[in-house]
Amino acid sequence: MLVFSIDSFERKFTDMMTEGFIFIDNSGKIQIYNNKAKEIFGIVSNNEISHKEGRLQKGDIVIIGNNSLGKDDGNLKPEDLGYIGVRDGNIKAGNALLAIGIFKEDKPNLPIYKYISPNHSTKELSLNSKALGMNIDCSIDFENKIISLGVDEDKYIMKYMNAIGHMVILDHKTKRLKFYQTHGYTARGEAVKDILLEKEYRAKGIHSEDFDVIGKDIFEIHSGGDTIEDFYKAATKEDISYENEFKEINGRATICTLSPLFIKGERAGAVLKVEDISEIKKVIRERDEALISLEQMEIRLKEEENIKKLLPEIIGDSKEILNVKRLAIKASQTNSTVLLLGESGTGKTLLGRVIHDNSKNRDKPFIHVNCGSIPETLLESELFGYEKGAFTGARDEGKPGLFELAHGGTIFLDEIGEISPALQVKLLQVLQDKSFFKIGGKKNIKVDVRIIAATNKNLEEEIIKGKFREDLYYRINVFPIWIPPLRERKEDIYQLVDYMIPKICERIGLEEKRISMEAISTLISHDWPGNIRELENVFERAINMTEGNTILSNFLAINRENKKTRNEKIQTLKEAIEAAEKSALLYAIGYYNGNKAKAMEALNIGKTSFYEKIKKYNMK
Repeated sequence: MLVFSIDSFERKFTDMMTEGFIFIDNSGKIQIYNNKAKEIFGIVSNNEISHKEGRLQKGDIVIIGNNSLGKDDGNLKPEDLGYIGVRDGNIKAGNALLAIGIFKEDKPNLPIYKYISPNHSTKELSLNSKALGMNIDCSIDFENKIISLGVDEDKYIMKYMNAIGHMVILDHKTKRLKFYQTHGYTARGEAVKDILLEKEYRAKGIHSEDFDVIGKDIFEIHSGGDTIEDFYKAATKEDISYENEFKEINGRATICTLSPLFIKGERAGAVLKVEDISEIKKVIRERDEALISLEQMEIRLKEEENIKKLLPEIIGDSKEILNVKRLAIKASQTNSTVLLLGESGTGKTLLGRVIHDNSKNRDKPFIHVNCGSIPETLLESELFGYEKGAFTGARDEGKPGLFELAHGGTIFLDEIGEISPALQVKLLQVLQDKSFFKIGGKKNIKVDVRIIAATNKNLEEEIIKGKFREDLYYRINVFPIWIPPLRERKEDIYQLVDYMIPKICERIGLEEKRISMEAISTLISHDWPGNIRELENVFERAINMTEGNTILSNFLAINRENKKTRNEKIQTLKEAIEAAEKSALLYAIGYYNGNKAKAMEALNIGKTSFYEKIKKYNMK
């Protein structure tokens, strides 16, 4: 066995690195574990709230928050909750849970708990209680991925990416803080289940000492997992290496580089370089904020005027659609992967084409692939092609794939959320290496292609369900653009009317028609679940049905019912009266084709009052 030593200078040098750096020798013992790696995995932290070392004792008050039982690093299972009195057979693995109980002791009115199934659509689970003379407020924010456990004025917050267990312990005699959970609990051996099994925990804050990991076995600090297994194998016996790959370690999303280390031809161990993905997400968020809020207000106003003139294919001047145009312009100036998000019918395909047409590769191919409309068995061969004789029915000459045909240009992967997990692996390889193998092929084909993906699904929810790979999500979510639904930018309907109706009339060979004000009022009041696509279909049918040259509301094939749901705001009486008044004015003016005198007469209203109301409701 090769014997060597690491001096303090080498350790200090690695502490200057901005990435985590870990070196284990050929027996799996840690020789270097720099400060950044300790920070990423929570081995060191700057905690303002202090507590001494100790262990859980009978009668201590225990507060637990877990967003997915059995999936957190500590593998806390429903039956383990019995330690704090929660014995509910309906609680299953995968449930999110908040609980307040007493360790190994029953008390009146305790435990108190709430749980929810994994397939919920709730944005937040909360539990608020006045227990044992204290105000205990707990919540799991599923949207922002935060677990908060509060005792009176103190808040103990943990952010998570996939699954995490959070805990606070109060002394059974003094009701003062004994322990609170922080990131890095796996490395410290302080997961919720460990604590419930009365394992000793370390001190924090002013009471804490440095946690020295040097000389410890790598599996003492990191509880297994594929990445740590590969790290150990690379150090001891196998030639495993990779660069800048997405990996999950102790529940933390990271980008890793792994290399075995040889000294004088002998295996000395392996090094693992780690970059916290949350830092990358932070940079992306800061970049997006910088794109959206550009310098000062005067520059912003000038820019908005310019943006209105650019990208004429995208119709609308609402602030929502101007933001889409702004981001599309930025996207067209870069070669980064773009992810277009939005409901069906919002115009994701159009936007993808616009970004390509305004890029430096506008003269190169634009290949549109609807991943949801091609059978799974054919999609791989369509995307990557196949060699001669690759399968029964294959062409004699083979077939180039769409990635190959898009070389130099853009491939638009529509409905990317429909791709199977098996195909997601191959797509990830293309994104990482810009290369792939045809079906039945042995040659690695390199492509220079820009990827624009689109989906109407919530990919983060699909990740939780296990239907979409998290590493692929981070690869395609480099430059996200959200296209708002039509109901959130109804002021654009006026411009869409002016743009669409003449185009449709010309396409179907009818003379140009106009639309009445009462018909526009009907359009404004509709919620447009089908968005722009639905609007276009409504117009085409109305144009075909209209015998004269004016489209009235009775030709608009939309649901006019206005059913109130529990989530809708109830109008005040004043608001309801004003809405009815405005609708009556619009209908009368439209009915008489803009003849205001006849509209006033029909409404039995004076001229002064009529024009005051026209001004009040901004009816141009």
